[in-house]
Amino acid sequence: MLYITLATTICIVPQGQQLIIERLGKYKTTLGAGLNILTPFVDRVAYRLSTKDQILNVPSQDVITKDNALVKVNAICFIKIIDTQKAAYGVENYEQATISLVMTSLRATIGKMDLDESLSSRDVIKAELIKAMADQMTDWGLVLRSIEIQDISPSESMQVAMEQQAAAERHRKAAETQAAGNKQAAVLEAEGIRQSTILKAEGIKQSTILKAEAEQEAAVRQAAAAVSLAEGTKRSNELLAEGIKAVDGQSALNYQLSKQYIEALALLFKSESNKVLIMPPELSQSMGNLINSSFVLGATNELDKKDKS
Repeated sequence: MLYITLATTICIVPQGQQLIIERLGKYKTTLGAGLNILTPFVDRVAYRLSTKDQILNVPSQDVITKDNALVKVNAICFIKIIDTQKAAYGVENYEQATISLVMTSLRATIGKMDLDESLSSRDVIKAELIKAMADQMTDWGLVLRSIEIQDISPSESMQVAMEQQAAAERHRKAAETQAAGNKQAAVLEAEGIRQSTILKAEGIKQSTILKAEAEQEAAVRQAAAAVSLAEGTKRSNELLAEGIKAVDGQSALNYQLSKQYIEALALLFKSESNKVLIMPPELSQSMGNLINSSFVLGATNELDKKDKS
């Protein structure tokens, strides 16, 4: 009897646990880790609760998004008891209550989002869940350490539709890329043709300018040569007229014309294309003028020499 009394009086609580003690069915106290003494036959251990972080798996559930897409969602949450009295008396089963609260909050949060947003916004969902559950968890003597969305997956029919949509999007982007490439190639080709045309036109322009400058220079030189020849001929005639001391210079002029006429006939006779040579009737007259002029010129030169001597 004494052994039984001692066994029910001495209570050792492990580290990381707390005991809820009731006396005659009413909450009496909370025992922490270590050696504790109970009143036999009056006090009893009503609840044994862990003060460690606890992991709760939230089962998969079907959730409808804002755009009426059906997705399957499951999560895992980390909780800790901060008030064992509330955890024991504030809710019937704090673990099941927490899981139910997470599932309800998930449906409410994802129901406000489109499918694409829900699939890519896990951090936003996590923050919304912690915010929505904080007050209720405090009433139960709990704190929500963290919650992680393990999986958000569309239904099979939705996955097929999404795959078809993704394939269509890839085809569209491929077509746009190809069209952009063709456009760029056409632009580059047109630019090349334009540059080639410009360079060709520049080349023709430069060639035309150089040709015109060459022709102009040749014409200038030809004109200068003609002027020089005319001046030389004029000077020759003047000297010839002075040499023969003609009154009007007619003998010098006849001499020069006859000489040029005979030189032109000589070139004509030398041409290989001439098969028949016809002596013009003016040839004898020209020869006579040339001889007479030469005679006069020679006589004049002799007289000049005598006068000088």
